[in-house]
Amino acid sequence: MSKLNRRKFLTTSSSAIGALVLAACGAGGSNTGGAGTAATAGAPATAVEGAAPQSAATTAPVATSAPAAGTSGTTPVVFWSAWGGKNGEGVQKLVDDFNKSQTAVVVENQFQGSYEETSQKLSAAMAAQQIPDMVALSEVTWNRFYINQTLQPLDELFTKANFDPTIYVDPLINEGTRQGKIWWVPFARSTPLLYFNRDLFKQAGLPETGPETWDQIREYGPELMKVGGENMKVFAFTTAKNYNAWHFQGNVWQWGGAYSDKELNPTIDEPAAVAAGEWLRTFVHEDKMGYMADDQSTDFINGLCAMTSQSTGSLGGIATSAKFAVGTAMLPQKEKFGCPTGGAGLALLAGAPDEKKQAAMEFIKFLSTPENVAFWSKHSGYMPSTDTARDASEMQQVFTENPNYKVAVDQLPKTQPQDTARLLIPNGDQTIGTGLERIMANNEPADKVFAEVAAQLERDAQEVKDQLKGVGL
Repeated sequence: MSKLNRRKFLTTSSSAIGALVLAACGAGGSNTGGAGTAATAGAPATAVEGAAPQSAATTAPVATSAPAAGTSGTTPVVFWSAWGGKNGEGVQKLVDDFNKSQTAVVVENQFQGSYEETSQKLSAAMAAQQIPDMVALSEVTWNRFYINQTLQPLDELFTKANFDPTIYVDPLINEGTRQGKIWWVPFARSTPLLYFNRDLFKQAGLPETGPETWDQIREYGPELMKVGGENMKVFAFTTAKNYNAWHFQGNVWQWGGAYSDKELNPTIDEPAAVAAGEWLRTFVHEDKMGYMADDQSTDFINGLCAMTSQSTGSLGGIATSAKFAVGTAMLPQKEKFGCPTGGAGLALLAGAPDEKKQAAMEFIKFLSTPENVAFWSKHSGYMPSTDTARDASEMQQVFTENPNYKVAVDQLPKTQPQDTARLLIPNGDQTIGTGLERIMANNEPADKVFAEVAAQLERDAQEVKDQLKGVGL
């Protein structure tokens, strides 16, 4: 990369990106599971050439660097990841296995917190001239770094690594492709699923396959509450900080609406979307069957609700922690089916040295082998990202032994990319999410709330519309 482009790279990070990445990411909470603290500070990550010095106050929290280049002929790669807890252990195992498998590249895995925290730290790191070589970005935030031209196109790196990207599942790799180039590779990709307490359904004499429609959920409610007791609710929704706008994206589509059109014009205040919001208000405040949980996974595990919506990436943790049989099903339907994709993929930074970009691609290639994809999917619950891994005997055995893992795979062909209001408008996710909170917490009418949400989205969309003209989507 030229010095001119690298200066542009940093200038962008300290202004436009700083505003953009504050919008929250998808895959509600499934990436965390641990404290949002980076690894112990040490030697800097990659310094970006051609940038003006920054004061100490602007320096990002820099994690321990990989061994210096040239040590035993290895190329170090600093990888900023976004998974703690059980999923973080899985990522670290993959990193360790890669480092043991060869001597040319050594990857240092540095946990940065949630998707949102990772993106915020990346913005600060670019302003401080210290960037990782590789980063995990959510389905929301990668778009914003792409718009600001801070990501590396990957096609030439794929070719040099003798690595065919067509092995990836089409809908997933297509979401990371812009203007005919690949910028973001699927790794921890998810959809929301309906989680239900299979034991409770059995006790209530209800189908153990779970409900297929929201009308059935309302119909099942009295029987479930009778068995579960007065302190149990039928369905736990969640808060803006846990990405309720991602979960409710499916509801809006199911009622025939949308958050916005493809040109970033809000449509959340139109009748179909308002009908979905008004259903939510009625279900919570009049039917008394739903509520807003601070952490829907914890409440579900503790038996405070019979059902919830959560990421496929939470499946491993929920199934391990619950003291009852966990069932999963595709999202319920209303007027039609609707379900978004979510989760995270892997991106390389344009400001990293070329040799580190190619070294990082070798790690991505390693992660894509059928055995590694199968391990990660089984360990976490995220969907297998390649066709070969999905169809391999090991993954098919997992599906047979635990059909919960196959639900997201079967649901994937029915999904669609999220509306641009959440993907691209600064703070769009939180603007929508706080509106949903008002409906659930305050019993405010959906038409009033969504009109105000639409007005805010319209104002915030202006700052990215001009940028979109230069990069394309």
